[in-house]
Amino acid sequence: MNTVDAILEWLDGYIVDRPKTVVLAFLLLTAGFATGLGSISTDAGTSQFVEGVPAQEAFEEVNDEFESATFEADTGPTTLIQRGENVLAQPELVRMLELQQRLREREDLRIVGQSSAATLIATRLNPNATTLAAQEDALRNATPSEIDQAIKAAAAGPGLTAILSDDFNPTAGAASATIGTVTHEVPQGLSSSTGTSGTSPLTEIQQSVQSVAERSSGDFTVFGSGIISGELTGVIGDSLTIVVPAALVLILVFLLFAYRDPIDLVLGLIALGMTIIWTFGFMGHAGIPFGQMTIAVPVLLLAVGIDFGIHAINRYREERATGAGVRESMRPTTDQLLVAFFIVTGTTVLGFAANLLSNLAPIRDFGAAAGIGIVFTFLIFGIFLPSMKILLDEWREQVNFPSFGTKPIGSGGSAFSAALTSGHKIASRTPKLLLAVLLVTGGVAGAYGTGVDTSFSQEDFLPPEELPDYVQSLPGPLAPGDYTVTETLNNLEEDFESFEGSGSVTVFIETPLRRDDALEQIYRATGNPQESFVTTNRRAQAQGIIQVIQTQAEQDQTFAALVARNDRNDNGVPDDNLEVIYEYLLDSPARGQALSYISDDFRQTRVVITADPEYSQSEIAADGQAFTDRFRFTAIATGQTVVFAAITDIILESALLSLVAALIATAGFLIFIYWLLEDRPSLGVVNLIPIMVAIAWLAGTMRYFDIPLNALTATVLSIAIGLGIDYSAHIVHRFGEEYEELEGDVEMALDNTIRGTGGALAGSMLTTTFGTGVLGLAITPVLGQFGLVIALSVAYSFIASLLVTPPTAILWHRHVA
Repeated sequence: MNTVDAILEWLDGYIVDRPKTVVLAFLLLTAGFATGLGSISTDAGTSQFVEGVPAQEAFEEVNDEFESATFEADTGPTTLIQRGENVLAQPELVRMLELQQRLREREDLRIVGQSSAATLIATRLNPNATTLAAQEDALRNATPSEIDQAIKAAAAGPGLTAILSDDFNPTAGAASATIGTVTHEVPQGLSSSTGTSGTSPLTEIQQSVQSVAERSSGDFTVFGSGIISGELTGVIGDSLTIVVPAALVLILVFLLFAYRDPIDLVLGLIALGMTIIWTFGFMGHAGIPFGQMTIAVPVLLLAVGIDFGIHAINRYREERATGAGVRESMRPTTDQLLVAFFIVTGTTVLGFAANLLSNLAPIRDFGAAAGIGIVFTFLIFGIFLPSMKILLDEWREQVNFPSFGTKPIGSGGSAFSAALTSGHKIASRTPKLLLAVLLVTGGVAGAYGTGVDTSFSQEDFLPPEELPDYVQSLPGPLAPGDYTVTETLNNLEEDFESFEGSGSVTVFIETPLRRDDALEQIYRATGNPQESFVTTNRRAQAQGIIQVIQTQAEQDQTFAALVARNDRNDNGVPDDNLEVIYEYLLDSPARGQALSYISDDFRQTRVVITADPEYSQSEIAADGQAFTDRFRFTAIATGQTVVFAAITDIILESALLSLVAALIATAGFLIFIYWLLEDRPSLGVVNLIPIMVAIAWLAGTMRYFDIPLNALTATVLSIAIGLGIDYSAHIVHRFGEEYEELEGDVEMALDNTIRGTGGALAGSMLTTTFGTGVLGLAITPVLGQFGLVIALSVAYSFIASLLVTPPTAILWHRHVA
């Protein structure tokens, strides 16, 4: 007896001979894992991807070097979007100031600065109106002609036009929309991370601002990172609420077809439930957060678990059809399937574990959770389910419980069975031609698929602007929340040229800013900007300490005079007595805004350059680096766009690295395991060829349907190996045993294999394809794309296992065996 047989004999001693002990042990383990369910944390949005990324670490290092993370206390802005027939009309301007005043009265909003078109115009009317109340009085007491003159004067400066919609008419003094900004002091550390999380410090603050705005008399929309964070968190729960019931319904339908027996159906569902409890309990105990990516984990585990369950029940029924008893039938079933399940588990874990090589933490967490979940699936379906099946069938015989569908799937001479064996029939006649055609189609699809795009953006994780009709018509408990962020983002980019830069580059500069030419150098650098930067009068659209100075000068006549006295070339940028100007700002209401762009020791500053979103993140990041090269002092380009560009590169690198690692590891594992089990290592290559063809088809399909490699779909290529190898592994392992028993009769071995295993594979494929395909119902686009490509990978793997394996096995028999 060899080692494998000894292990199987030992396991049979428990599974078949002591089933009650096995069932009790697994139920106790389930109770233990269930205690970890309450410890699962949620992590949503893009900020989870920046951890460990070199560009993000550089950003954090810069913040640390520049002290106070960043520049004294952290601040966060809230955008107030006002719309109307003419937001520059006196009543609308007053409404904006009334809202600003109500917000200022709320201490919990921690407001350190406010600005709007209304404040700019009011200070043009009365330069001494430094408070919101005084500015409101200035607007109420002004005549329409005085307001028109104030608008024209303000429009001549740099501040007003940037916060008015693109339809602004300076002659008529009219615009349909404007942006106001409220700046809040928030807990330190906000600025040290790019991206948006599901737990932003601004979420509660901005939701309060939204509540105040909804009660105001004007048409206001509140927007900011906190609002985005709130929706990112909500979309996870809503997606699960939609996806899980839909998946369960589809799974039930296909399991009814596969099992055709209520007892077996309940047993399969219990095993699936235990798999989910074990996996999520482990995540809770191990501190692996639940985010958008891990929504896919239960779906993948259900896919593999359903496959294992159908194979176990189907193989057991084959033995029972010979007239053998319950335990006599289960022993050869477990002897064969434990080996097959081990092969599938090993290759699947290797496919998922290849994602541990990624430099992105969420992808590593996904790989770890999915990998350990597959191990749990193997244990539950390979050991618990057979033992429970023995107990149930013995109980069934004792109480004479009626039998339902007990025939194996694909048995007999049905049309379904004929369809399964069609690939084998063609391969029997022309194996070389069939394999050549399949390999060529795979090669063409793979070559075409090398052009697939790579992307990473916040929009991947946000719900679409308009939810599908089926989502909007869902009844009460299933109905999703209201999502407005995407619509607001699109409207901002459409209506405001200045907001086209939802992409931007933040340039950190370190130099003695007291030097007379410090600000002048920064100002000159923004002239003749890089191609991807948004321009105003052939100058890069920027926000920094220079713009704070200019805005304050428009509102404060005394400060304007101070700037003018120290502006030698009359371009609005002071170049004398800069320390005096900075000190004035820090003693003014603009202190909060000033300290968000300059450090209090006047040695570091930052400039935010608006970028055109029509350019790619990599192009914007490259232009940001070119911009820093213009300075003679230390300047570093960073910020969300630069970090996201780096993540995009990492995603592609991770996808390719994981694919190569999964292929090499899987090939090595299959060659070793078939050498160990069958003394035929070359069967490992036979096992691998179908999945390589399936992956090539998948890559070509992704490019054809314009599905990019993003944070989630980047894992698909390695996952496709893990899931897809399942189908060819079952066939090749069964073929190896049949080939040995039939003493090299390759045709009969293939026929027995495909008829016996192909039916179970078909049931598994249908259940898995539709079960993972329901991710397409998720509200988040990235999950929909992931569900589609997983479903395609499973379908392609099934087709390849039935079409590619037979000619490969026949040629293997002729030339290798």
